Amino acid sequence: MFTGLVEALGTVCDLCDQAAARQVRIDEPTIAADSPVGSSVAVNGVCLTVIERSGSTMLFQVGPETLRCTNLGELTIGARVNLERALQVGGRLGGHLVQGHVDGLATMTQRCRIGDWEYVDFTCSPALTREMVRKGSIAVDGVSLTLVDVSPTGFRVALIPHTLAATTLGFKQPPATVNLETDCFAKMIVKYLDDLQLRAALPRLTMPEDSPRGEPTHAQ
Repeated sequence: MFTGLVEALGTVCDLCDQAAARQVRIDEPTIAADSPVGSSVAVNGVCLTVIERSGSTMLFQVGPETLRCTNLGELTIGARVNLERALQVGGRLGGHLVQGHVDGLATMTQRCRIGDWEYVDFTCSPALTREMVRKGSIAVDGVSLTLVDVSPTGFRVALIPHTLAATTLGFKQPPATVNLETDCFAKMIVKYLDDLQLRAALPRLTMPEDSPRGEPTHAQ
C-alpha cells in the first residue's frame, strides 16, 4: 500500500527483455538504501518487488500483464521514474490510499500554465472516468492528485510547483502515456451498484408454501 506521495526520481540504468517479461534496473541511492530484496516499491505507480540490490541500484522483474497494462514497457535507458516506498503502519497518509495496481492508461493531451501552476488534461477510457468524481482522488504515474474536472472521456488535474519539480509530471509532454489507478473506494462503490443493477434484472425467486419440499420457483 502506498500514498501517492513520490519520494524520489529514479533513473533507468539497465533493461533486459526475457521472453514475455522484462527486468528493469533503477538507480536511486536513497530508496535503494532502504529497500532490501523482497521490498515493494511503486515505480510510476506500479507496485514492484525488489529482486536484487547492488549499491545504489534496484532490480525489478516486470511480468507480461504489467507490461500490457502499464507504461513500463515504454521505458528506455536514462528514463526518469517516480519512486515511492511502501507505507509504514502508523505513517502519515498525506495523499490517498494507493495499491500500486494500475487500472489502465491515459494520454496527456494538453498543458496550460497559469503562474507557477499547471493544468494538465488527459484522455482515457470511459470505463475509468466512470470511477472518477470531481474533487476526488486519482493516481497518475503514482502521483496522488485531486481531480479538477471529469468528462466521459477524460479528466483534468492541477499541478503545484512542488509536483512539477519532484515528479515526472513536471516534464512529460503530450502525447505522453501515464499509468492510472482510480480510487479504491470509488471502484468498490461502482462494483456494488453494478451488482445491484444485475440482481434487479434477474428473475425473482419465491418460496411458495405449496412447492414440493419448499423448492424455489420463478415468480410469475
